[in-house]
Amino acid sequence: MRPVLSAAVLLPLALAACGRAEVKPPAEYSLSGQIAGNWGADPKLRLALVGTGVPVAVTNDSAVAQNVVATGVNSWQYGFDLPGIPNVAGVYQVVVFDDANNDARLNLGEPVARNRLWLVFSLLGGTFGPLNVPDSWPGGGAELLPEMTVSRGWNLYDRSRALGESNPRVVTRITGYDLSR
Repeated sequence: MRPVLSAAVLLPLALAACGRAEVKPPAEYSLSGQIAGNWGADPKLRLALVGTGVPVAVTNDSAVAQNVVATGVNSWQYGFDLPGIPNVAGVYQVVVFDDANNDARLNLGEPVARNRLWLVFSLLGGTFGPLNVPDSWPGGGAELLPEMTVSRGWNLYDRSRALGESNPRVVTRITGYDLSR
């Protein structure tokens, strides 16, 4: 009886020690913004960091600390923690999706929204790119990102603006990374 009792006491303690990351208000995450649009009735909105690295390493990671808070009809505020140092240099986006099957993964066919802002991570400052769509993807070989000058760490590139002195720009905290469908 004693081993069963010990296991019954130790298991909750072990699980508590593993604990999840603290859920913070959206504005306290390293990336934050608004989500808008018609996602249907009772969407299970979740965020994922998607992209491709150098050499080709596809990323689809929704197991990142995040918080999505409803602020009205078809309106949410969110926060998302960018990884401190990804495994590889590359180009990424944070996307929002309706996790219809509730598996915490972005799956083909789930509604998704993104914007024109790209997150470029570089291990060193200097020239980055050009980067092409992997051959195995639809549109394979097309230019994903033009050649640009970046700083070490996270850089924000706005595809709707011309490359220049402030585009891309180095970032540590990003606000206004809005997503809509």
